[in-house]
Amino acid sequence: MENFVITIARGYGSGGKTIGKMLAEQLGINFYDRDILRLASDESGISEALFAQADEKLKSTSLFKTAKDVYTGEIIPPDSNDFVSTKNLFNYQAKVIKELAAKESFVIAGRCADFVLKDNPNVIRVFVHAPLEHCIDVVAPMKNMSRKEAEKFILKKDKYRGEYYYHYTGKNWNDARNYDICLNSSELNYDKCIEIIKNYMEVRFK
Repeated sequence: MENFVITIARGYGSGGKTIGKMLAEQLGINFYDRDILRLASDESGISEALFAQADEKLKSTSLFKTAKDVYTGEIIPPDSNDFVSTKNLFNYQAKVIKELAAKESFVIAGRCADFVLKDNPNVIRVFVHAPLEHCIDVVAPMKNMSRKEAEKFILKKDKYRGEYYYHYTGKNWNDARNYDICLNSSELNYDKCIEIIKNYMEVRFK
């Protein structure tokens, strides 16, 4: 079988990251999340700290909330003033994701990987979500927050994820049409979510 990639987009508190890690372990393949920042730093020679700071910078930029800078695959050269721009830092992350997809199978959370790999026929795009109350049940004890604090935290996280996705893809993050599988993790335990993804893989790749 050719290399395949399973991308996991997920609402905060839905357990999507845990599902992705468990799935990768069962399949015997790598799971990537923020590791991509380190790999992109190695690829570009740009400090890993700048990649992390870029995300924080975008959060505080009002333009980011409404503007689009849809990823096209272009890499800005080192002699350009925009070499360490947020756009180019994203471009390098995307470059790393594409290079990984060419040489191995893996599961990846976030990073707009579903869009970055949109031309790859061996990608399964998954969105994991859950009702807000369920996410609060998960996040409040985990973060030692009150339910009201957890609600505010979750909504802020999901708002940023939606804005980040829109900025680089021009699409709505929680639109089911972007994905092959949408799973409500509050109705299914993690094992059942994984079983559904694996069953889909069997049908898709047989």
